[in-house]
Amino acid sequence: MNVTVIDYGSGNLYSVQKALEFVIREWGLSCTLRVSNDPREIVHADRIVLPGVGSFRGCMRGLQGISGMVEALICRVRRESCPFLGICVGMQLMASHGLEHGFETGLGWIDGHVALMTPPLCGGERVKIPHMGWNQLTAVRAHDVLSAISSEKEGAHAYFIHSYAFVPLSGAEHVVACTMHGRPVTAMIARDNLVGVQFHPEKSGRFGLSLLADFLTWKP
Repeated sequence: MNVTVIDYGSGNLYSVQKALEFVIREWGLSCTLRVSNDPREIVHADRIVLPGVGSFRGCMRGLQGISGMVEALICRVRRESCPFLGICVGMQLMASHGLEHGFETGLGWIDGHVALMTPPLCGGERVKIPHMGWNQLTAVRAHDVLSAISSEKEGAHAYFIHSYAFVPLSGAEHVVACTMHGRPVTAMIARDNLVGVQFHPEKSGRFGLSLLADFLTWKP
């Protein structure tokens, strides 16, 4: 099985790569891992991971700046149903649009937009933005890529660092998990062969590694 991490000039590629290498080795998975910015490799991948660090606009334009990359993603992920994992801004790019530094069209794979988190009052004090650090996840619905959450005695905790968050267009049909940062924040979304996480599984200890293993063995 070919697993491809997309290199488009944005993202913590090294830590994602090392986490996936560890999971493949420790779980005994038969996978070949590649980090690539070549659309020709994307169309032959069996699993695709899109990391992302920075702004929605910067990441989206980074993808668009590689000739044929967005078209390759649409072909392999949406038309041919290759399992896809978006991490942090990689998840946000799955939305219809983002509002960071102005309106920017996203991939449009899951209805919703990405907006600045507002700092609500919590216990009489304003919650700090950016949202940074460890937070507990609450599952909204069951999903095969979130099976590890049930093995955590006190609930799964994951590492977040972001100022913008995914806002579903209507209801929570595609929301899999939330966290609290003054108010509920979308932590994981999914539909069909798509999964996105706002947190960083590669920095989320054993839980994050288990989630990556779930993704690599997932059969949507």
